[in-house]
Amino acid sequence: MIATLFAQVNINPAMIAWWVVIGLLGLVALFVAVAFFAFGTQWIQAFAASAKVSMFSLVGMYFRQVKAPMIVHAKIMAAQAGLDITSRNGILTQRLEAHYLAGGNVMNVIQAIIAAQRAGIDLDFDRAAAIDLAGRDVQDAVRTSVHPKVIDCPDPRRSGKATLSAIAKDGVELRVRTRVTVRTNLEQLIGGATEETIIARVGESIISSIGSSESHQTVLENPDMISRTVLRRGLDAQTAFQIVSIDIADIDVGDNIGARLRADQAEADVRVARALAESRRAEAIATEQENRASVSSNRAALVLAEAEVPRAMALAFRKGNLGLINNGKHGE
Repeated sequence: MIATLFAQVNINPAMIAWWVVIGLLGLVALFVAVAFFAFGTQWIQAFAASAKVSMFSLVGMYFRQVKAPMIVHAKIMAAQAGLDITSRNGILTQRLEAHYLAGGNVMNVIQAIIAAQRAGIDLDFDRAAAIDLAGRDVQDAVRTSVHPKVIDCPDPRRSGKATLSAIAKDGVELRVRTRVTVRTNLEQLIGGATEETIIARVGESIISSIGSSESHQTVLENPDMISRTVLRRGLDAQTAFQIVSIDIADIDVGDNIGARLRADQAEADVRVARALAESRRAEAIATEQENRASVSSNRAALVLAEAEVPRAMALAFRKGNLGLINNGKHGE
């Protein structure tokens, strides 16, 4: 029926097919021209560096709102550094895009991997991306693995204190400032404790070690003994760092806390003794007053008794009992 219609209007179906093919080819050519005009520079850069970024990937980045120049630059850096960019576990374009869409820092990850490779540290893309997405600076972590950094204990910026205060068994206070050299432990960087934990553990161990010393002079003579004791305790367990060394940077003698406490205790004992003596004196005074009152009461009773004698004699005279008593005595 269609052929009959084409025959009536004098249109050759083959010619129509050719026009359709030419139109499709024109659209493809137009798409290629527009894509090359928009992404040609980036594609040429990737092709020249053997970074293997296809034109379709660049167009897809545009629709996925991915910064294509950054992805291309990262892929070129990886290719020029000799990293694996072809295998399934390598640094593929799709994996870079996925990390970017997840909110990661693509350039930071690539630079960290390159630095780790140069330093002989085993760091693949998956671990670097995980560290970056966990909120850690992966590039700084690799840098710290190569060049250990020093942490002040205590850290004046965090605690506001410049020294640790510890008291030996003889009661003398020692003020210590320590420096802890640490190296990043990439295997435990995700989920590992931070610098604050290292500072807290080291500070606690130093205070405990000085507190167990018999005399402050022992610590002053051998401060490295405290460092060795603290270092053997494995304070970097479950942390993102590995402790390289613990060094006593400064140690000063503070107050004699023991003597001051003993003086305060003696003064308190004196006050207690005075209070007890005052209490006993008050009790003695009260007892004396009670005795005086008792004497006065007894005297009053004696006076009353003496006053009853004349009355009894007068009553006897009136009744005549006194004379009877006297006659009876004479008759005998």
